[in-house]
Amino acid sequence: MRSNRMKVAVALLATVLVAMAALAEGPGGFHRGGDFFGGPMMGMFGDALGLSDAQRTQIKEIYDSAKPTIEPLWQQEKQSHKAMMQLITSGNFDEAKAQAIIAQSSQAREQLEMQHAILGAKAYQVLTADQKAKFNDMLAQHEQRMQERMQRHQGTSAEQSPDQ
Repeated sequence: MRSNRMKVAVALLATVLVAMAALAEGPGGFHRGGDFFGGPMMGMFGDALGLSDAQRTQIKEIYDSAKPTIEPLWQQEKQSHKAMMQLITSGNFDEAKAQAIIAQSSQAREQLEMQHAILGAKAYQVLTADQKAKFNDMLAQHEQRMQERMQRHQGTSAEQSPDQ
């Protein structure tokens, strides 16, 4: 259970820091056709943490340097998704083909998550001690909300029986 919490925390940290980088990127975003995480979310994190212009620039540089590595991984994921949708809608679903697509997608996803973790760790180091503390508080609050949602969901699922 603790390992899962740590994985969720690391994933959230990477996601938030990627979002901050997209904010630093300005209009147009970081990838996925220029719409990575959307604008309002970036404003929230940047404003909540009080990023300086210099910090935004540093984070932007961190992410800009990773674009040549990350873009091909996004493209692989996009192609895998497209291939799976074509397989599903072809009328000739083949589990072996689906498994091959999943394996390829999983490998790209794993590499992408590692890149996000590396970038998140680098961006986190740009934050001041106060910003890190605030970010950690935001992370803890998010984890608490997620736990509450999971508990509500589990309660709802337990209340519904297959007979209903």
